[in-house]
Amino acid sequence: MSRISVRGFAVASATAVTTVGAVVGVAAGSTPAVDDNNFEATAADTTLLADIPAGQQAQVQTASLTQQADAQASAADATAKKSAEESARIQAAKDAKSKKQAAEDRLVQERKAEQDKKDAAERASRSEVRSASAFATQGSYSVAEVQAMARQMVPGDQFQCFSNIVNHESTWNYRASNPSSGAYGLVQALPGSKMSSAGADWQTNPATQIKWGLNYMDSRYGSPCGAWSFWQANSWY
Repeated sequence: MSRISVRGFAVASATAVTTVGAVVGVAAGSTPAVDDNNFEATAADTTLLADIPAGQQAQVQTASLTQQADAQASAADATAKKSAEESARIQAAKDAKSKKQAAEDRLVQERKAEQDKKDAAERASRSEVRSASAFATQGSYSVAEVQAMARQMVPGDQFQCFSNIVNHESTWNYRASNPSSGAYGLVQALPGSKMSSAGADWQTNPATQIKWGLNYMDSRYGSPCGAWSFWQANSWY
């Protein structure tokens, strides 16, 4: 029959401790270290499983198995905890990515809505623009009256640019004339007779001059603001 050493076995019950305590060193404290010189003496003092009464062998074996099971359970718990932490980290990363994408999508939608609103306002502004023929002809016009006409004929988002050019060219004097160049009117068409394409009354009707000037700026520069940008860089347009 094989003799199996029980040194190092954990003893769970008090009975087992009493029986094998002197051998495994758990009843009175830590097991003393054994060096090479004392190995034989230590071995001689070692109690073997076969030396323990049969009724108590089961207790010793059960205690050892219990210790092993506890160690395995602890390892399993640690593995499960690590796995749960990794799953939580991955899920947190996914959630953060989803939130970022949602924020970006919301920003795109807000910008689109803002642009759509701006476009709608511009279309509304253009739809409200009046033609030159909508104004009754007068013998003369004040600066305020000429400006009021321009506000109704030029799209709202382009009026300031149009006004800047007229301020520099004629200070809103629809009869302004440059004798040396032949430029004439609010926008100083050169020669002034070019404005006849907008109406035969180009010399006396500010609305006709505004119509011609607006068409000229749109066709050559894309808009009054395009014309104003060019004017700023060159002092003419």
